[in-house]
Amino acid sequence: MKIAISAESTIDLNQKLLDKYHIHVVPFQVVLGERIDDDGAISGQEIFDFVKTNKILPKTVAVNEYAFEEHFKKLLSEYDAVIHVSLSSQISSACNNAINVSKRMDNVYVVDSLSLSTGIAQLAIYASKLVDQGLDAKEVYEKVKDRVNKLQVSFVVNTTEYLYKGGRCSSLARLGSLLLRIKPQIVLREGKLIPGKKYFGKSSWTVRDYVKDTLEEFNTPDLSLVFITHSHATPDMISEAQILLKSAGFKEIVVTTAGATISSHCGPKTLGILYFNDGNKTISLNKKEVKQHKALHKEKAKKEKNEK
Repeated sequence: MKIAISAESTIDLNQKLLDKYHIHVVPFQVVLGERIDDDGAISGQEIFDFVKTNKILPKTVAVNEYAFEEHFKKLLSEYDAVIHVSLSSQISSACNNAINVSKRMDNVYVVDSLSLSTGIAQLAIYASKLVDQGLDAKEVYEKVKDRVNKLQVSFVVNTTEYLYKGGRCSSLARLGSLLLRIKPQIVLREGKLIPGKKYFGKSSWTVRDYVKDTLEEFNTPDLSLVFITHSHATPDMISEAQILLKSAGFKEIVVTTAGATISSHCGPKTLGILYFNDGNKTISLNKKEVKQHKALHKEKAKKEKNEK
């Protein structure tokens, strides 16, 4: 049985990774003033420049039923079935649109990820691996659906301005964040974005504390793969996350940049770690290893600087 794995552009994977895991994408659209384009054709930096100039957020447009129907029809002309992993139904109408279309078609299965960004990617990659193992479409769908609630998806936000403009942050919380330089954690719970811990200080220190706290709270990860997904974070921020995740024992650490849709809601210098928290072993960070990894990262950064 030939099965296609599908997702919306909010999966936040570059083309190389999409090709590696044979994932087909249908794009959201982004409206920047008079310009309307696909998510993927507009960069995160263009989003940030637009907000800085116009003082308003761009509009993001969910994939509608017509676009899903065309997307699924095209896939079914080449495949026997489609497994589509959708952005959380609690965040966007895209998931319900995909489900409505699937009810009118044979062999199209829609998974409500109750997630976003590379949380969706974790599920889609898992589906791709199950397909490679020879499972049929219904089995893949059931196994992926059963793993939705095992995801750890969270971010630390550098500025509350985008959350405020998007109606996800009160004016009082925004003011407090500006005055106290608070960098809030945003956590996905049952498909909804909710506030988590609050962090203070330099961005790289914030990332360090956020990653430590997350690994301590969700401390039985599947160590095979973790994503660091960010919206134009600094190299120091990314490095802090990599050091701690390597010390925790993750075998593959993949860094991805958020696309236009996700970037337009979180703002610049947001960074998150996303992994399945259904491993068999409880982890703890080794301080000695963290120190060694930091030294190696500093040496690598120095070498790269000298080469430039």
